[in-house]
This record gives sequence, structure tokens and C-alpha cells, in this order.
Amino acid sequence: MRQRTIEKSVEIIGIGLHKGVPVKMRLEPLDSDMGIIFYRVDAGVTIPLKIENVVDTKMATVIGKDGVVVSTIEHLLSAVYAYGIDNLRVVIDNDEVPVLDGSSSGYCMLIDEAGIKELDKSKKAIKIKKDVQVTTEDGKKVALKPSNHIIYDFSIDFEHPVIGEQQFHFDYSIAEYKENISRARTFGFLHEVQYLRSIGLAQGGSMENAIVLDHSKVLNPDGLRYEDEFVRHKILDAIGDMALLGYTLVGEYDAHAGSHHLNHLLTKKLYEDEANYEIIDLEEAQDEAQVFELAYSKVEA
Repeated sequence: MRQRTIEKSVEIIGIGLHKGVPVKMRLEPLDSDMGIIFYRVDAGVTIPLKIENVVDTKMATVIGKDGVVVSTIEHLLSAVYAYGIDNLRVVIDNDEVPVLDGSSSGYCMLIDEAGIKELDKSKKAIKIKKDVQVTTEDGKKVALKPSNHIIYDFSIDFEHPVIGEQQFHFDYSIAEYKENISRARTFGFLHEVQYLRSIGLAQGGSMENAIVLDHSKVLNPDGLRYEDEFVRHKILDAIGDMALLGYTLVGEYDAHAGSHHLNHLLTKKLYEDEANYEIIDLEEAQDEAQVFELAYSKVEA
């Protein structure tokens, strides 16, 4: 089990969800032990993907350094993390990652085009040793729990006739991610979109890159991709947010009505106590390595 990067550089141009401006982004290979790095080419600032560099989590996950930010990183990171990529340079010429169609499927296609390259050093993972949980007074919860597998469980409950109560159990593999998670789009309510635009956000949002609902129905002419697309997208976001751990997760993520903000608090809380986790070398930890080998081989065979 070796660390991973991409075989070759790939580039994409799109618009940002909130600013609505064109963005050019290039993914570049990196060597072992370099991690995930964002580079704002227009500002000449490098921002490593680290928990301490998270500067905002209200509407999206935003990292920053020296007053320069990169926003809405979770969909890209979700695909990168799902593919087991440890080292990558993201070169971007504006402050927001392209939204594409509101899911991560476009980023999966981009990674497939680039190809996966195994590097010379062994892959490391973070294994959860103790339950770590963040809760709110209104019943929202995010948690990490010990497991020899990689599992994401999520439930939501919206007072909306199309959404209602939904839950989804995702047992990780790249193939399952591409089929059941990556195509799930972000969603929003028409009245919220109108408000966000009034304060200068969601300028690039449309039915081309989000599910939009009014008080009773989905407004997108083509409808939903999955009946429970909403909760699947929540898992997509959570996978992207867990990329901030800096290592591939071995354990169970469990959430009810989770959010970017709660996910950020969860990753911070995990690292507050070294008894909560263990950094393992997958060339030495054979049981955990087999989990990854199976998850990767399902799509790469």
C-alpha cells in the first residue's frame, strides 16, 4: 500500500457557486509526503490543506492563509479523498473551486483522465481508537467511531414533502463512491437562494449546478438523480470535510443533520487527544491494508 498521486496534470474551467466568476483550476502530481496543497496563482500564495487553515464553514468549507482564501473545496476534496490520493497540488486562479454540476462526478472524471500513480513511500491512514462526538442543543450530531472498515452513516430530517426523513449507509469503495455518492448534487431552497443572492452569494447557482426546491417540489425539469439524493450529497460533503484530517480515515463517520461547521469541530476535537486515534502505516497494518486494497480493486481491476 503506497501513497498516491495523479499520473499527469489535468485542467478544468468552470464557475464558482457563490461569486459566479470563471475559474481555471489545474491538478498537478506531487511526490510522497507532500500532502494536498492549494496554490492561488493569482496571489502567489500556497495554502496547505490543514485543519488550522480552515477560516470559514458557514456556507462551505473555506481554507485561507495571509488573507487569501480558497472556498467551496469540499466537492473536489470528496473525490480526491475517495480515490485515495495523498499528494496533490491544486493550482487555481480565483478564490473558489468550480462548482461544475453541483456534485463531484466531474472531478471523478477529471481524476480518471489524469490516472492514479503509486509513489515510493508507504501510505498512512488515521485509525479511530475512541468515540469522538460533537452535538448541538437542537439534536444535530457528528461522530467518529472505531471500526476496521470505512463507513459513512448519515440521516437528515427536513419538513419538506420531497425530502422528509432520509438516511444512507455508505460502505466505502471507489466503485461504490462513483456509483452511489459522486453524482448527488448540492441542494437549496428557492427562498434561501434569493436571500443569498441579495447578500452577494450564490451568484453562480442555477438548476445546472444544484437541486432547487420551492415549498412543495423540486424545480429542476429533470428531477432527481436518486430518490434520496439529498442525504447522499451530505455524505459527499462529509467525505470532503474528512479530508482535512490529512490521512485516509479508518473508522465510522456517523451523523444526523451534520454540517461543514460541525465536521470542522469534529476533526479538531479528534486531534485534541492522541488517545482518540492512531496513525498507521498500511504496509505494516495488514488488516487495514486489505480494506483499502479491496476498496481500490473494485474499480481498478
